[in-house]
Amino acid sequence: MTNAEREERPERPAESDGTAHLFRALGKQIKVLRERAGLSQKDLGLAAHCGEDLISAMERGVRTPQPDFLGRADQVLDAGGVLRAAVDEVREALSRTRTRHPDWFRDYARVEADAVALHIYSTQAVPGLLQTEDYARAVFTQRRPLLDEQTIEKRVADRMDRQRIFDRWPAPTFSYVLEEAILERPIGGQAVHRQQLQRLLSAGRMRTVELQVMTTDREEHPSLDASFTLLTPKGRQEAAYTETYGHARLITDPEEVRVFSERYGIIRSRALTPAESLTLIEKMLGEL
Repeated sequence: MTNAEREERPERPAESDGTAHLFRALGKQIKVLRERAGLSQKDLGLAAHCGEDLISAMERGVRTPQPDFLGRADQVLDAGGVLRAAVDEVREALSRTRTRHPDWFRDYARVEADAVALHIYSTQAVPGLLQTEDYARAVFTQRRPLLDEQTIEKRVADRMDRQRIFDRWPAPTFSYVLEEAILERPIGGQAVHRQQLQRLLSAGRMRTVELQVMTTDREEHPSLDASFTLLTPKGRQEAAYTETYGHARLITDPEEVRVFSERYGIIRSRALTPAESLTLIEKMLGEL
């Protein structure tokens, strides 16, 4: 079976062992308990030390409720141990879902999940870890050749689940440089575009994230090839990752990685500062 054939199998994340059903059921329980307590998603997020978007995603079953969250939510929602009782099952399920990705992406996904630092340069679209659910769905829906609905939902759910890396503590160090054209392209329509820009603002204000924009008026640019990622696995040397038309490379050769690291450093020096970048995004939002 080819990599493409493996990737196209219309099966939801971990559906074969029931893990997806567990997460969806937990999400429904969280929603019922929250509404019974008279709390909005924002209220629960503030009380449980996480974002409103995360609460929404967990209730819809597209983000995994983490064990620590279940403990906090159980207390906030006066659930009487109902959510805390699922902690062991969730831990076991999370260990199983680490291998749900397609073979060609699995090595990177495993390294990403345990990384202590991630530095991402993106040229065409918002990086997966920063995408909203609607933006991700628009990306996969528009891709050619067309994907069936089950495959689209599988990929969206997997992408949203990868974002639980932001919930880890101690948190990894994140930095992003996005080409300005990404911010101007209204993937999915104006409503989705506005939501995605708001998500970028929210992420860029996190203490663990530095987000920069490479504007199109720059006269010098050290890397006009394609997007790439630099990541540092825990206890190991920095690696690089590239992906072009589904052909993925996880690069560990020190000399090749050094080249990408040098390019990234120059890109960051040419881009707007994080503060300037957030100001630009705020301006774009104001013009929509």
